Amino acid sequence: MTADPPGRDEERVHLFVERMAMAFAEVGFPRMAARVLFAVMSADDPLTAAEIGERLGVSAAAVSGAVRYLIQLGVLVREPVKGSRRDRYRLPENPWYEGALTKSGLYKNFIDIADGGVDALAGRSSPAGERIAEMRDFFVFVQEEIASLGERWRVRRAAHGHGDPPPA
Repeated sequence: MTADPPGRDEERVHLFVERMAMAFAEVGFPRMAARVLFAVMSADDPLTAAEIGERLGVSAAAVSGAVRYLIQLGVLVREPVKGSRRDRYRLPENPWYEGALTKSGLYKNFIDIADGGVDALAGRSSPAGERIAEMRDFFVFVQEEIASLGERWRVRRAAHGHGDPPPA
């Protein structure tokens, strides 16, 4: 791991990490996962679980569940440390894009389950069936829009010189 650049204010970095974690937690994101995400995001190089724990003042074991969660979302990547049993964690090239695309599978699951609910309620012929169908239709819309948004983000990112866009 390389040294932090001169001028880096660790106290303010810690405040940023904790404030962003609180903001994410306020909208339902697990607090420890948010703390881990922003600790890794604020590091110039990949970090081990022990290094993340040290930055956050928690044990490496406390970091374990959070990194699993973040990897599943697609906003964190695990890489083995050569010659060691440890892993380092880093963000993918574009974590927000990757996470949004990974999350879109969630909507597919909601859509499939809602379809079953609509069938069980005899379609849109009842108020309950109409409500479930409306929810399903909304998730279909969101899933389609996420794909479109991801493509627009890739184009915008490339236009602003942020390297090659990630593959679709």
